[in-house]
Amino acid sequence: MVRMDKPVKLEMMGLHGFVGENFAAAGDEGENTPVGRVSYPPGRYGNLPYPTNLRRAEMIGSAMDTPEHSEVAVDPQRQEQAREYARIRHRLLLVDLLISFALVIGFLATGASRAYREFIVNLGIVSPWVQVAVYVGTLGLAYTLLFLPLSWYRSYVLPHRYGLSTQTLRGWWMDWFKMLGLEVLLGFPIVELIFWLLRTHSQSWWIWASILMVALSVVLGYIFPVLILPIFYKLTPLEDKELRRRIEMLAGRTGVEVAGVYTINLSSRTRAANAVVMGMGRTKRIALGDTLYEEFTPAEIETILAHELAHQVHHDVEIGMVVQALVTVASLYLAHIFLRWGVRAFDLQGPGDVAALPLLALAMGLFSLLLMPLTNGYSRWRERLADRFALWVTGRPEAFADAMTRLANQNLSELEPPPWVVWLLYDHPPLHQRVQMARTWSGDRGSPG
Repeated sequence: MVRMDKPVKLEMMGLHGFVGENFAAAGDEGENTPVGRVSYPPGRYGNLPYPTNLRRAEMIGSAMDTPEHSEVAVDPQRQEQAREYARIRHRLLLVDLLISFALVIGFLATGASRAYREFIVNLGIVSPWVQVAVYVGTLGLAYTLLFLPLSWYRSYVLPHRYGLSTQTLRGWWMDWFKMLGLEVLLGFPIVELIFWLLRTHSQSWWIWASILMVALSVVLGYIFPVLILPIFYKLTPLEDKELRRRIEMLAGRTGVEVAGVYTINLSSRTRAANAVVMGMGRTKRIALGDTLYEEFTPAEIETILAHELAHQVHHDVEIGMVVQALVTVASLYLAHIFLRWGVRAFDLQGPGDVAALPLLALAMGLFSLLLMPLTNGYSRWRERLADRFALWVTGRPEAFADAMTRLANQNLSELEPPPWVVWLLYDHPPLHQRVQMARTWSGDRGSPG
């Protein structure tokens, strides 16, 4: 089911983005979004405290290595817009969740799911494989079309209203159809295999499904930067030799091997900035958003990438895989228990009954929602460690704080969101905490924390 709240989600296995919820261009909770170029007309989006192409000006003047430092200021007008923007998106998220759960529960409780399965059977479709394909395909398309107006408003209308998006309507639709194709290509085989396991291994299906999901995450981690990301974005080797040398030296100091340093054309979609270290093994590479490259100083870029490289040094990808594997096993086991109860409660033919799909989705959705504060809390802890490492390895706390502040201005991000929002939705520490940590950094290079 395609939900075009953004063209593609980058927070996957084997990929870390510097920008968390508090920096996300589209403001999506818990997601790290690659976003693009800033070119604010005077007075339209607020007065940013830095000129266009500051990074290039600093490179030309070699200011990056001078002891003088001018602290980047927070734009109060942008902060007011950020708070308003966040409130709207949180309300949309609540509406999204309420409608989704109401539809799933209603489809089960009214017997509509059983009735639709019987309708498919009465069409003469006896193969369980085809029954699953028809059920999932038709209802999935209906669900996608039902939420299309909300997705369009959230990911196209609202970002344009607040000056974040540069994407054309044609570009948005192209991404929508690309995502539809990817979900069909990846989603249908997974659902078919899970229902085959439910039919043939009704007591142990959750074990085999967990293995399948974990293996898929590993494969996606390897192929994402070379096969999937290019469907949406263009990656170009970084031509700036001096900056590339600095980045490679930084990677060398941290002991992280990368296949290359690239720029990514985020400006084709939005105005905010980000950077990622993506891929695994031989596909691991660094990608700078073109706005990050154009609008940030080399010292600021260096601290951002030091944070990203810290995830590699701390083995956060590998640890994240283990954590995600445990979460997957637990969620599928609870879904197994839920299905055993639901088959009796909703008069289904068995766990392999395709009419049980809404029940399976409900179980997985509830578990993910209840677990979200815990997983986000874990993520914030790992991000704090990466921040401390970036300060330790670069010794540039002022540049780190300036990068955070510049991102807040550029990405329309709240400095101090409400505590409940942080607890529930943020996978990165609140921005003001990260700035404060950098401002009060002691300069102790004895340990990266």
